[in-house]
Amino acid sequence: MSEAKWYVVHTYSGYENKVKANIEKTIENRKLQDQILEVSVPLERVVEVKNGIKKQVERKLFPGYVLLNMIMNDDTWYVVRNTRGVTGFVGPGSKPVPLTEAEMINMGIAKTEIELDVEVGDSVVVTSGVWENTSGIIKSINEHKQTVTISIDMFGRETPVEIGFTDIKKLQ
Repeated sequence: MSEAKWYVVHTYSGYENKVKANIEKTIENRKLQDQILEVSVPLERVVEVKNGIKKQVERKLFPGYVLLNMIMNDDTWYVVRNTRGVTGFVGPGSKPVPLTEAEMINMGIAKTEIELDVEVGDSVVVTSGVWENTSGIIKSINEHKQTVTISIDMFGRETPVEIGFTDIKKLQ
């Protein structure tokens, strides 16, 4: 089986979220979760000033485009290409071209692989963020999202908290 790569799909302007929802629904209905791994409409946080009032809003990074992490084959190509609102894949003719590693890094998609030296049940301390200096026990590890779920004691109760790989340190 081939490897999943990132592809770009062109959509009608303003239809990005509808296309994303339609593709996700089709993935669920046709049970293609193992072939189309992620559908993304990249957003950026921007401060807008209207009538002298500052407001933080999310704006589409690439209007008219949706990013897909998928294994390209006839089924996935057909499903995506025939989704309402999709005008086609980005690439010459009808041949989709995957994003290169350099393009993914420039777009902020490429995640660096982080080697984790902890296991479920290990005690860790959070090194940054809201939960800094809080210690807890690892309950689960999500390699895809690069997060761990730790159980911390809050107000006398066990509370699960999701923390990024880079924000924890193993306690000896």
